[in-house]
Amino acid sequence: MTTNHRTAFINGLLDLAAFLETHPDVPVPPNVTVHHFPGQAGDADQCAEIDQIAALLDSEIDHKDSPYDHHATSRLFGPVEYRAVAILAAARARYDAETSFRGCIEPAT
Repeated sequence: MTTNHRTAFINGLLDLAAFLETHPDVPVPPNVTVHHFPGQAGDADQCAEIDQIAALLDSEIDHKDSPYDHHATSRLFGPVEYRAVAILAAARARYDAETSFRGCIEPAT
């Protein structure tokens, strides 16, 4: 991630917060999650990136995502969550298999 992208992202969040603060009639959701997904490197590299993020966030690896072949961590800031997730190769392969027929079958009308 370049410094420009990081700066633009942070400024966008600040702009959103300022807008919502000055426009109290605009509804807000009860919570929000900002996701980060590592690049499509191998599983070990993705897990290492998530482990590094967990150390920076002072958070644990979220093992409830393990059955889905995800390696994740997160930190809450009130109702705002920063979540970093590696979707491992087995999960991507399972998703590809499950969706491989999408659009090929049309229900009878």
